[in-house]
Amino acid sequence: MPRNGTAYHRWLRRLILPIHWAIWSTSVRGLENIPRSGPFLIVVNHMSALDTPLVFLSLPSINWRFLVGERWEHHWLYGRFLKGAGGIFVEREQADLGSLRSALKALESGGVLALAPEGRRSRNGALNRGKSGAAFIAARARVPILPIALIDTDTVGHNLRRCRRSRVEVVVGEPFELPDGDSRQRASARELLAYTHLIMVHLAVLLPQRHLGAYAESPALAALLAGQNPWPACLCESERETRPESSRASIRDSRTV
Repeated sequence: MPRNGTAYHRWLRRLILPIHWAIWSTSVRGLENIPRSGPFLIVVNHMSALDTPLVFLSLPSINWRFLVGERWEHHWLYGRFLKGAGGIFVEREQADLGSLRSALKALESGGVLALAPEGRRSRNGALNRGKSGAAFIAARARVPILPIALIDTDTVGHNLRRCRRSRVEVVVGEPFELPDGDSRQRASARELLAYTHLIMVHLAVLLPQRHLGAYAESPALAALLAGQNPWPACLCESERETRPESSRASIRDSRTV
């Protein structure tokens, strides 16, 4: 696994480890699944503002970049630390081509990039629908994807307010790659939806039932849990989502007849 963390990363790790130990006890499983070298893309579920430092401290010291919301860039405290640790600040409400180029460059140079496919933090402890950003980057870069599930981090804020230490779990899944699409140049909208669903069910399979949220009833997740190929179910889901509303309405109407 890559262990070329920068001196700044090592200094930052020593700085925040005491805070880390005070806030929670962490169980980490699956470290053997981390590729020995980059490039690869890390995808994580997102339930707490402290998810980034949790991943940072749970993995071996590696030289990585990660996507983070633009609102943290000018924060008086976090902004400087996030930038120094490898943060790429992203405008969430619009196509941020500059950040996208930085993310792809990190992978093209053989590095490691981390992001949360949901885009925003879940407010109820369950998976939200994934956004297409992770799928777009993975499809363009054609790199392995490493799913990392964070369990029970949604309880941290509640416990902190009551001066309680939380117990959280980090599960590193097996890396996987996106299947080839119909086009060798650029993924279509339907392919991006299918890729996104595939990424999200690879996260969901590592999570307990209470965290599954939007993917609890996913046929692709059921296939993965059964040891089957989830890709056909992902394609079916993407076709359903891209079907014109009029067609979906007709299908709904026909079911009520």
